[in-house]
Amino acid sequence: MGGRTQTGKAGLIERLILYKSLPSQRLFHGSKARFKGFSGPIGSGKSQALVQEAIRLSYVNAGRLGLVGAPTYPMLRDATLAQLSEVLVENGIPFELNKSEFFITMTDTGSKILLRSLDEFERLRGTNLAWFGVDELSYCQPEAWLRLEGRLRDPKATQLCGFGVWTPKGFDWVYKKFISDPVSGYDVIRAKAFENRHILDQIPDFYDRLKSSYDERFYAQEVLGNYLNISCDSVYSSFDRNVNIKALPVHRRLPLYWALDFNIDPMCSIVAQMRGSEIHVVDEILLNRASTEDACQEFLNRYGDHPGGLNIYGDAAGGTMQTSSGTSDYKVIQAILKREGIDPVHFLVQKANPRVRERVGLVNAKLKAASGESSLFINPKCVELIKDLEEVTYQKDSTMIDKMSDPKRTHLSDALGYLIWQESQGKNTVGPRNQRLI
Repeated sequence: MGGRTQTGKAGLIERLILYKSLPSQRLFHGSKARFKGFSGPIGSGKSQALVQEAIRLSYVNAGRLGLVGAPTYPMLRDATLAQLSEVLVENGIPFELNKSEFFITMTDTGSKILLRSLDEFERLRGTNLAWFGVDELSYCQPEAWLRLEGRLRDPKATQLCGFGVWTPKGFDWVYKKFISDPVSGYDVIRAKAFENRHILDQIPDFYDRLKSSYDERFYAQEVLGNYLNISCDSVYSSFDRNVNIKALPVHRRLPLYWALDFNIDPMCSIVAQMRGSEIHVVDEILLNRASTEDACQEFLNRYGDHPGGLNIYGDAAGGTMQTSSGTSDYKVIQAILKREGIDPVHFLVQKANPRVRERVGLVNAKLKAASGESSLFINPKCVELIKDLEEVTYQKDSTMIDKMSDPKRTHLSDALGYLIWQESQGKNTVGPRNQRLI
């Protein structure tokens, strides 16, 4: 099969090469997204996917210019180019390597592949590209990707495409661009652990040896391909996207649980329901530079016609009398809801907030108990709460939560914690369940 050519549709040259692709690799090559990524653990076939996609696009865009990049020149030369050259030679694909200007010419199509290190990204400005691919993208600067995006503009390209492959490296810019905050035109394939049967056939104990060499967190990142907060200790370490996120409907016959964290910018709250022992977070409300009245109005806009009743939870500080207004946040909420005819409403707020360590422990236990059971689920629309659960950390060498690095973080998870404390623990240990502050 290697090296055979034939003429395809519209006279394009097609080449059949030897490639026993894995399921995730097939999904990656089949994606038609303008920008796509392949995220996988060690041994998942990322490098093979990279060079196969580069070769494929050089044939799809016959006679046009593409680029293969890597974080540094040594990595480009010793790993990426070595892998690309190996596949070309094994399959008898004719090519010429220009070592002085560092590019490859595919001689049967006239396509050219620039080989570039991405550590000096300002040098990436220039000629239009039909496609580009980046090895170990998570070790590159985001500016390098942006420069390449700007060069993907060849008007004669048959398929414009930019792609990258990488091993997870925490909640970095690659994670945000491809997974947590993707925009239209982006797609990502996440390879599964132990998927690469080619490695296991040759080295059956490959992963077992790594398990004995890596600590638990590093093993989870490098071998299982999980995204972890690697800068410091994660507060909500039990959170798992694959377990705790799922589509959740709002049941109109069940009461809504509205939990608030009073903060001017942003004003944050979450909306949940109980399904047996499970807590389902169905929505989040974030308002910038907003008042308690604004938060009430937004809640009413979304759920003012809900017939199942309403329970309110939140920061005990909301019961403190404000000197400027002569009232408290909870009294403001009570007055607005009464005026709008919302009934019944129960305020389930403690006189004092629980200790942070105990509140966080309850949230983690709901996310995943020691028994392995999960009883806290988040609607995927709650993107900021999900970011909290993934990204909120402790201060370095401390058990204090870091509330300074990102002003948007911690508020929604705090609101969720007040609800869980009251429902799961506070009602049994802190005082009367219906303790009122208004």
